[in-house]
Amino acid sequence: MPASLPDDIAIIALGPSAAPLGRRLRTALPGSRLHGPAARPADWDESYERAGPHIAQLFDAGRPIVGLCASGILIRAVAPLLAAKRREPPVVAVAEDGSTAVPLLGGHRGANALASTIAETTGGTAAITTAGDLVLGIALDEPPPGWRIRNPDRVKPIAAALLAGEPVALIEEACRAAWLHAGAIHWTEEAAQRVLITDRAVATKALVFHPPVLAIGIGCERGCTPEEITDLARSTLAEAGLAAEAVAVVVSVEHKLAEPGVHALAAKLDVPARFFTPARLLAETERLTEHSQAAFRATGCWGVAEGAALAAVGADGVLVVPKRKSRRATCAVARAPLPIDAASIGRSRGRLAVIGIGPGDPAWRTPEASAALAAAGDIVGYSLYLDLIGPAIAGRTLHASAIGAEAERARQALDLAAEGRSVALVSSGDAGIYGLAPLVFELLDRGEKPEWRSVEITVCPGLSAVQAAAARAGAPLGHDFCAIS
Repeated sequence: MPASLPDDIAIIALGPSAAPLGRRLRTALPGSRLHGPAARPADWDESYERAGPHIAQLFDAGRPIVGLCASGILIRAVAPLLAAKRREPPVVAVAEDGSTAVPLLGGHRGANALASTIAETTGGTAAITTAGDLVLGIALDEPPPGWRIRNPDRVKPIAAALLAGEPVALIEEACRAAWLHAGAIHWTEEAAQRVLITDRAVATKALVFHPPVLAIGIGCERGCTPEEITDLARSTLAEAGLAAEAVAVVVSVEHKLAEPGVHALAAKLDVPARFFTPARLLAETERLTEHSQAAFRATGCWGVAEGAALAAVGADGVLVVPKRKSRRATCAVARAPLPIDAASIGRSRGRLAVIGIGPGDPAWRTPEASAALAAAGDIVGYSLYLDLIGPAIAGRTLHASAIGAEAERARQALDLAAEGRSVALVSSGDAGIYGLAPLVFELLDRGEKPEWRSVEITVCPGLSAVQAAAARAGAPLGHDFCAIS
């Protein structure tokens, strides 16, 4: 199973000659952004004044870095910041002709995977030097997405034993770890050194991997506090001896799409929150331990917590903790026979980011706005503004319209987000200053469509044209001023 790529990758080009390779890699690495020198304009997503300080700033912020330059440039830029191995972001140096990709730092935190993907894209070579990847064929400290290592300090001695040819036992308690069978390791049934695959909270000298096989179902009254829901879920897991690290998803009924407590629990566990229709939960009626008249009156299904947990794990999954109650919430836990792909079950809460892109130049677009554009699957906006954004929204679904259709654009963005999509609605300048943000909130206040209320809305401020013009003129807005449309 291939390792996952890191998010929010910064591709650093030192000049226009590296721009063609940068554009290819930006397409091959989802969510990546191309950085280039402000003094040499090109289609950069972000610009910098001096390469060394810019690379150091990105590294210090934990951003994965792909430098289209000599290794020494990257090494000198980040060397003063080197500290804890597990906290350093991946850094990869790529020859400007794409012939070689060298993972310099964070090999098992995404750099090896990045180098391999880049080499596949360019037809070059990934110069991977880490022993585990070369000899064992896998990296024990880089499990698949969703898997958690309970005791990372045990990775090194287990890897050393395997490299020395010593016997190591693999105990697959919760599910089969296909990725551990994909390399060149010959596992044994009994040995002093052990690797344990479990969803239990255990204290052991074995190296413990928790696979994402548990689903937590939550039912609650409207407005139930995040603290009550989180406390109930944690106590439910603890009393059952289950590991929070083995939770793959928090699930509920679609009525709870906008419930803060459900999303707070998912954030605490660092897993997605997904939601099912009442009809889907009704299909789990025969597997429920009890039928709730109150739940049926409120949602149209006989049990939310158990029904959602069972729906998440599928027909071959089992309920391992029946419904537990607090004053205003219920919780149940189910186990799947295989790791759960949370993105393939139920639906997520829709998100709408109302974005101000500034006057148009990428250098005057805020990092928050750029990140929101990168995270959106659907981009809604006036066609000219989408053209200005250009490469930053390549590969997205674009919904362009003519000037003067502001209300229609806002409604379309809300409709798309209400379907569970991640949407960006684009304004020029600042979205809240003669932009689309006020219109979005006016439409919500009118209550045209109840489903819009489930959408999570954020507003990303932008650089207004009045600020841009003032900066070019000097400092005319240094004191009180009035802006008139």
